[in-house]
Amino acid sequence: MVEGKIALVTGSGAGIGRATALKFAAEGAKVVVSDVNIEGGKETVAAIVAQGGEAIFFAADISKAADVAALIAKTVETYGRLDCACNNAGIEGKIAPFAEQTEANFDNILSVNAKGTFLCLRAEIQQMLTQGGGAIVNLASIAGLIGFPGLSPYVASKHAVNGLTKNAALEYAKQGIRVNSVCPGGIDTRMLDSLATQATAGTASAHEMMDPLHPIGRIGTPDEVAELIVWLCSPRASFMTGTNIPVDGGYVAQ
Repeated sequence: MVEGKIALVTGSGAGIGRATALKFAAEGAKVVVSDVNIEGGKETVAAIVAQGGEAIFFAADISKAADVAALIAKTVETYGRLDCACNNAGIEGKIAPFAEQTEANFDNILSVNAKGTFLCLRAEIQQMLTQGGGAIVNLASIAGLIGFPGLSPYVASKHAVNGLTKNAALEYAKQGIRVNSVCPGGIDTRMLDSLATQATAGTASAHEMMDPLHPIGRIGTPDEVAELIVWLCSPRASFMTGTNIPVDGGYVAQ
């Protein structure tokens, strides 16, 4: 679906990001893997190479404009262009009632999830404008569609991602740049494990806490989200832009 394309995936040292990078490579794209987790990022590159693909790793903190600019510059320096971008990097922060949330926690989450997505989108769009188009997928969450008690800063950040997605899509549709977001429900990742540990004080696993909450009867896998991300970046999704798509086993349909 993306044979010969150049794809960038942030936060691809593990979880959904790693699965997406591997899927891009399996579909024939050359992949730029980026993360603050250097060891994890290099492991993702090694996995891509082991399956016969091509990838490089570049460490970047997406909350810093200089890091994002360097990441895009490295992508173009190495491969000449940027066709597909998946802005996946994000953090969950601390669970607490709204009135007990700290300013530091709010600032930390918004700086990565909202500001970081903005910085990546801006730099990616700037590059894509020079080459005549491209496709971008932002990682939001069902927390960008509905509320979750105890997670107000995270919910705010993911609503911001969905809003940024819509605006960027509207502004650049005629320039050949498509921008969509995916909104995963509970997915079997380190982030969900962390939230389950916080929510239950370690007494229940992510599966025990979240499986029953999804109408389909289980949480999802990173590969299931990666399938949609890569499809959205492919020509098969050529009429798709400005959408915020749940991948959630029916969660938000309840």
